[in-house]
Amino acid sequence: MNKITKTMLVSAITNTLLSITKIVVGFIGKSGALVADGVHSFSDLITDIVAIVGSKISNKPADQNHPYGHGKVEYLTSMIISVFIVLLGVAILIDVFTTETTRPTNIVIYATIVIVITKLLLSTYILKKGREYKNNILISSGYESRTDVISSSVVLVAALTANIKMDIFNYSDKVAMFIVGLLIIKTGFSLLKENVSTILGENDTDPDFRKEIEDIIINFKEVKKIDELVLMKYGYYYKLISDIAMDENMKLKDVHDILDKIENKLKKLTNIKYVTIHVNPYK
Repeated sequence: MNKITKTMLVSAITNTLLSITKIVVGFIGKSGALVADGVHSFSDLITDIVAIVGSKISNKPADQNHPYGHGKVEYLTSMIISVFIVLLGVAILIDVFTTETTRPTNIVIYATIVIVITKLLLSTYILKKGREYKNNILISSGYESRTDVISSSVVLVAALTANIKMDIFNYSDKVAMFIVGLLIIKTGFSLLKENVSTILGENDTDPDFRKEIEDIIINFKEVKKIDELVLMKYGYYYKLISDIAMDENMKLKDVHDILDKIENKLKKLTNIKYVTIHVNPYK
């Protein structure tokens, strides 16, 4: 079992427990918003399963039809997750206008406080691992979990205000459901936009990562300058395409040997898996 799958299993188990807790407490405490939030957590579980499957496929080695591996499956998987999130948000908005109005009881307040803390810890953990492994599936799942933190916080506020004996607060739970639905839709569209851009062939512009790559290349004294540097994302790994300038009087074999050394060092020190370097004459 790889490290990405292990992270997703932690998320799946936690989301299962949270989803059951939210739905059960929501029904007992008469909170439609908490039930909706529980369905949202259940969606996290489903997307965790999709993420685990996508991660396994993306780790398949390169073959004749896919010379750069299957890393972009990550983005397809993330897009599936994104669409699912949007549809879930729409379903919750529909429920706002089709279910009866209720006032949540105090049990909703106590349960939601525990839920918010637990979900915050989980989302922070997943995002940390996603950035550490440079894995889009984990990052997508982490952001969805972070949205769950916000939506659960909205439910908590609604439960607290519902205890105020004024007619206007009769609709606190409905308002919370509406806000939760909008937050979920917004997150889904943001993730969808990000993954569509990447799958179309996005160049990584992270200045720290690019500086790390440039330093490795330019530290070879034979390299006079870097004319171009493109970092194409392929899931958890990258394909580098670069133009560099070297002394025009160098022998072809020497140039070839230097390029081999640059490629080996890049693969050893970074998560670049494929390297294509073109050499321009430096006068």
